[in-house]
Order: sequence, then structure tokens, then C-alpha cells
Amino acid sequence: MQIWVGLGNPGALYAMHRHNVGFMAVDAIAEVHGFSPVKKAFQGWTQEGRIGGEKILLLKPATFMNESGRAVGEAMRFYKLAPEDVTTFHDELDLAPFKVKVKTGGGTAGHNGLRSTEAHIGNNFRRVRLGIGHPGHKDRVTGHVLGNYAKSEIEPLSDMLGALAAEADWLARGDDVRFMNDVALRLQD
Repeated sequence: MQIWVGLGNPGALYAMHRHNVGFMAVDAIAEVHGFSPVKKAFQGWTQEGRIGGEKILLLKPATFMNESGRAVGEAMRFYKLAPEDVTTFHDELDLAPFKVKVKTGGGTAGHNGLRSTEAHIGNNFRRVRLGIGHPGHKDRVTGHVLGNYAKSEIEPLSDMLGALAAEADWLARGDDVRFMNDVALRLQD
């Protein structure tokens, strides 16, 4: 079993924030792959399903970004899994908008959701980094991250979410390189 965590903030106020693209990603995966209805569990919302031969628990922590590691740690311990069985989907300032990269381990780059997750389960989890681009100056970062996607960004956002959901089988199998390549190919069209 694997736990795939969308990092974001709960509530309609935050729904279209760039910081919530992790929530959007797991929602897209759940929809495309026919996951179970949403249940409240582990201080968040969960959905269960299969991608390929892998059983996946999707988790959206309801703890707000800064405390999301509490929900991740609780789910991981309940299922007796290791950090290697956890994948987070999160916004990434240091990637161009709508680029998708995957890595395991590494720093948190000031991302509070990653920082909290690392504090609760350690560093050795997989991260699906969803590019939101950098606004150019550090004084504008908070407004950019906590701002809604612009109307002009909705179509490329939908394309990215659709591509990662369509290629999620490679992620489930642990073929991160094939996943990144196939998502990039879909986004070129």
C-alpha cells in the first residue's frame, strides 16, 4: 500500500490558491481512477483505490499546511508503512509553472507542509513537485503562493492535473522517470 498526500489548506477560501495544487492533484487522481467516496480519517479526508496493481490511500490533511505532517504520520503509523511508502504532491516555487518533477528526500525549501511532514515521518518520502513559478522577488512570494490561479492559468493547470492523473500508473509502480517523461510529453501537445 502507498499513501499519496495532497498538501494544501482546507476550505473554499483556499481552493484555488497555488498553495493548494497538491489538493487539486489528488482530487484529479481520485476522479480519473475511480477512487472511493471521501471519508474523514487521520485528521483529514481520505479516498481509497487502485492504480495498476497498487493499493493507494489518497490523503488531504485538514490540519492546515503548517501541521499537515500530523495527518501523514498518523496514517503512516496506522498502516504500519515506512516513509518510502509516502508520496506528497505540493507546490514548488523553484519550478516553472506547470512543470512536474519527482524526487525522494532532499530539503524543504521553506515549504511548511514539507517541513511538517519531515518533522513527523523523516525525510525519506517521495515528493511530486508541481511548479508554480517564482514571482521574481522574495517580498512577493507570500502573495503569489497564497494567491488564486489567474483565469489565463486555468487551462494549463487543468492540462497538468489531467496529465499527472493519466500517467499516475508509472508513479504507482515507482518509475518516477517514466512518469515525469510521459507527463512532459502530454503537456507538449
